[in-house]
Amino acid sequence: MKQYLTPKWIAIAVVGVFLLLWLIAIYWSSEPDVVDVVQLAEQQASETGKQAVVGYATTTAMITVAETLLDKPGGYLSNDLLPPSVMMDNMPAWEFGALEMLRDLARSMRQDFSRSQSQSAENVNLAKAQPKFNFDHRRWILPSAESEYRDGIEFLYAYRDEVADPQRFEGQFFARADNLRDWLKQVEKRLGSLSQRLSASVGKESLNTDLAGDSSARQSTPNAINIANKTSWWKLDDNFYEARGACWALLHFLKAVDRDFADVLEKKNARISLLQIIRELEETQQSIWSPMVLNGSGFGMLANHSLVMANYISRSNAALIELSELLNQG
Repeated sequence: MKQYLTPKWIAIAVVGVFLLLWLIAIYWSSEPDVVDVVQLAEQQASETGKQAVVGYATTTAMITVAETLLDKPGGYLSNDLLPPSVMMDNMPAWEFGALEMLRDLARSMRQDFSRSQSQSAENVNLAKAQPKFNFDHRRWILPSAESEYRDGIEFLYAYRDEVADPQRFEGQFFARADNLRDWLKQVEKRLGSLSQRLSASVGKESLNTDLAGDSSARQSTPNAINIANKTSWWKLDDNFYEARGACWALLHFLKAVDRDFADVLEKKNARISLLQIIRELEETQQSIWSPMVLNGSGFGMLANHSLVMANYISRSNAALIELSELLNQG
């Protein structure tokens, strides 16, 4: 009887399996395209016989980001335990960045956008949706992260239906300057943190400004005056792709805000600032032609992708601060 399980055929089979998993990993690592959420909101409203009222686009953007996390090639990978996804870290980092932006907006939707004032009751569907998206993103046993996020999406659909139904008053979206500014303040901190982590790719020494501007300010434990920060080479690509995912999600949210808060932005003469932020964020989604995230020195021979990303995010954050100030003016 002829034997086929020779060392040669075993080696061929191993190499074949490895190549197959490698190709699948490449396909699953492809980042989703940016969706025109305003057009999508109008299309979905038309299909259901509703109008894309104020708040419809923002809610649609949240649904789109959440569904993309679950339905993109390979599905949701952050909690996978089998190859090839268990060996992939870039896409799970991308997913976490987008998820963090989604969580911030879900909190603001529940606490601010859906409430007319501090003493008003919160929306029931948003009160159920927000904790669902805060579920552990790495949990795989029942209930899994995917199932919880699916439930959160269903609650967002229910809230959107309430907002678009003129016969139901329990679902409201209040497009006010103060509501928008409160959310933008959260985004500022998120982008500021991402920018600092990306900038630390080359290592830098900075002065401690934690208590600057307030002579009576105190902190739990004292820090050194000079602080040295340098990201481990092991975390460079994770930080980079987390920032890409966060900017991808934020890009959808801000395009929806441009639609839902059009009157507010026009009155404050602030739409140009918002469009500038959107333009900077679009630059963060450019194609990466290098097979890996390079970490050259600031003015060295090799590129430093982290510093390039930090530049776009810092410019976006600066424009965000300006936008917040415009919204705060009478």
